[in-house]
Amino acid sequence: MEHVVIDNLITTPFGAQTTAAEVLADVDLSGKRAIVTGGASGIGRETARVLAAAGAEVTIAVRDLTAGAQVAKEIAPASGPGTVRAAMLDLAGQTSVRAFVEAWQGPLHILVLNAGVMASPLERTKEGWEMQFATNHLGHFALATGLHSNLGAARGARVVAVSSVGHVNGDVLFDDINFEQHAYDPWAAYSQSKTANVLFAAEAGRRWASDLIVVNALNPGRITSTRLGRHIGDIFNSPASFDATNTDVSWKNIEQGAATSVLLAASPLVEGVTGRYFEDCNEAGPHQPGVRRGVAAHALNPQHAARLWQISVDALAAAATTA
Repeated sequence: MEHVVIDNLITTPFGAQTTAAEVLADVDLSGKRAIVTGGASGIGRETARVLAAAGAEVTIAVRDLTAGAQVAKEIAPASGPGTVRAAMLDLAGQTSVRAFVEAWQGPLHILVLNAGVMASPLERTKEGWEMQFATNHLGHFALATGLHSNLGAARGARVVAVSSVGHVNGDVLFDDINFEQHAYDPWAAYSQSKTANVLFAAEAGRRWASDLIVVNALNPGRITSTRLGRHIGDIFNSPASFDATNTDVSWKNIEQGAATSVLLAASPLVEGVTGRYFEDCNEAGPHQPGVRRGVAAHALNPQHAARLWQISVDALAAAATTA
């Protein structure tokens, strides 16, 4: 079974209601090593569980190591080669990211950049970075680039960036990424961080192709019963798309929400595919105004992707000199 290209878009037999377990039903990941950030809850937990069930050695990267260790025990397969362990990682702390990278030894076949925060009140890291951008983009950028040699050693590694349809609401605010001049808007901050996830995938896919590392981004859909939306009740004027009766988004349970992540992480159907954006287990078409689907042109802009990459490199370098 192979993917099909229709109108220059990659399609698979799977769709919005497919579960992660169904995507990997016949896939053997024995001998593969994977990291899933935010793997202690929500779609991250399900992603880690299904990868391990297929035989992978999975590390869930978590802020709460005690809770993470309990989750790892709960989702580890009862038999077979797959295993699950927890390791400490605070994406908002560059010291924590560097420690995680330095502790990792050997090849890395799958890196799922899943953890995130959405529409949180204004908060800054010690570097002065706005928290959503720092967590959703810069922390993951530091992790992925820090593990580049390990990914390269796998000779066919996959990096998966979990973005959101929220990216269509706005580009990266290049003139004021950290909201130092503009009034803070939690939704604008969220949108730019999710656009940054897609731009990262586009640029990393280009830069790392010769290393046989593929990088793709995705929209998991609107997932019920996760902690990602915990701040929404604190925010006035939440987008109408967060109304549970809205039909312009793909409402999913956790098992369905993890499916596109798992597809890009391990399915042979997308072998060698890189620098693209998926939703509902298929490559997304261009975003159309008024519909909460598709990929916005600004998120695939190659000049913006290259600019964001350099800004990110410079930000991490500056942080390292003051650590």
